[in-house]
Amino acid sequence: MRILGIETSCDETGIGVVEDGRRVLSNVIGSQVELHARYGGVVPEVASRQHILAAVPILGQALEQAGTALEQIEAVAVTMGPGLAGSLLVGLNFAKGLAFGLGLPLVGVNHLEGHIYAAWLGEGPDPAQEPGFPLLCLITSGGHTDLVLMQGHGQYALLGRTRDDAAGEAFDKAARVLGLSFPGGPEIQRVAQGVQATEKLPRAWLQDSLDFSFSGVKTALLHRAQARGLYPARPGETVTPDPAAVAGLAASFQESVVEVMVTKAVEAAQRHRCRGILLGGGVAANALLRQQMKKHSPVPVLIPRPILCTDNGAMIAACAYYRFQQGERHTIDLDIYPSLRLG
Repeated sequence: MRILGIETSCDETGIGVVEDGRRVLSNVIGSQVELHARYGGVVPEVASRQHILAAVPILGQALEQAGTALEQIEAVAVTMGPGLAGSLLVGLNFAKGLAFGLGLPLVGVNHLEGHIYAAWLGEGPDPAQEPGFPLLCLITSGGHTDLVLMQGHGQYALLGRTRDDAAGEAFDKAARVLGLSFPGGPEIQRVAQGVQATEKLPRAWLQDSLDFSFSGVKTALLHRAQARGLYPARPGETVTPDPAAVAGLAASFQESVVEVMVTKAVEAAQRHRCRGILLGGGVAANALLRQQMKKHSPVPVLIPRPILCTDNGAMIAACAYYRFQQGERHTIDLDIYPSLRLG
């Protein structure tokens, strides 16, 4: 079964074609990173307009790459939330038009669930068979850092979530403090590669809870950067760039965030006797997180390829396949849910 997946929850226009929930026939992503980098973050109105401009050309690329005509598509899947309202509306209305015009079923997908199903894509083992359920899912996407217990397809329980900044947001803000560009996660990983942490930044363990908090480590980084003259302590104060100091603090920040995520995920997996740990979302592309999770986890770790950790249409199509098999369909009245949760 060939499903067309459309993802426009934030600043990436992703359209892909997936066969039987596993085989990626195409996965085209139109990134807006350069467009938003000048502002240091995503501007919602700009993102929405860019999705409108990009949707039709990217659809054409995705179909061409898949060697598939629209007539060969059997269902249309689209992200219905969470995300930026304007961006979600563009994708949803585009998907509705395609589904209605072609007479195809429409399946709305939770963006966070889509990140889980990115692990089902590719040549690796099917997570449903090896290691099997239950799985502990660490989802680090946009404003979310969630620990979710997946007991089967469509069966979720939220175990922990961030109480303030999500990991991705914390990386973006930390990069800004250190004078690095947007998005912050890849930049911090780049400058921290092969560098020893120079500071012991705090870890918010939140005892007896599987929740996360990254605002404290972000504030601590700001104070250390000001003490080293890397960030102005007062308005108008000039700073002197010091690449070595920036790299050391970047490594320290990355180490702190990763240690908390790995420790909490492993603890949750052991507590709920999970058979595997699954990573999903943009921060799951972080090399240190991937390495440390595999090192410390007592159970198999399932991680999508880095390109599938970012927002993309293929993961939406993969998730929709399993929803479709369970009889799920949506009507033309489907709406967006910007604050949609999972579990």
